[in-house]
Amino acid sequence: MGRALLWSGLALIAVGLITMGVGLLLNLVGAREGRLLPGDIVISRPGFVFAFPLATSLLVSLLLTLLLWAISAWRR
Repeated sequence: MGRALLWSGLALIAVGLITMGVGLLLNLVGAREGRLLPGDIVISRPGFVFAFPLATSLLVSLLLTLLLWAISAWRR
């Protein structure tokens, strides 16, 4: 039980650090809260705005893929 709690705590710390890192990375490329990256889809009509963050989704997917690949390689 103690080991499970320890690993859960380390996993939460890792998720927190990753979240902070993604936030810093997005700030470096210019995607602040409320702003989208170039390549994101925005459709504006009177009284309606649809925003699909395509470029942001691809960036987050790439980062998570690299992270999980690194964790997998490290565990072997």
